[in-house]
Amino acid sequence: MRVAIPLENGTLASHFGRCDAYAFVDVDEASGAIQKTTILEAPPHQPGVLPVWVAQNGANVVIAGGMGPRAIQLFGHHGVDVVLGAPEAPPEELACALARGELRARGNPCDHDDHGGGCGGH
Repeated sequence: MRVAIPLENGTLASHFGRCDAYAFVDVDEASGAIQKTTILEAPPHQPGVLPVWVAQNGANVVIAGGMGPRAIQLFGHHGVDVVLGAPEAPPEELACALARGELRARGNPCDHDDHGGGCGGH
């Protein structure tokens, strides 16, 4: 399993579409062990770019604090599952929690509209 996690100061970013980098964490699903973490600079914020970019970098899951329904749909269209409501934590901790089945969606999918058009265009 390859998990994509938006980063801000080394932990989960509060806004997945406007972060500087993403951690791509490779996890052995059987053991839950971290195999490798790769940090990549995020592409410039533009509607619809991140789901394609995350999928092209091999992730099959993205962990986020919140996300709008259109962005969730776009990730799904590209074969990437979305886990919402994650706490601010280091990427390896979040990926391990996901592998152990301890990370579950909770919280508001998206509660802001600070850039016109809401979260659907991430």
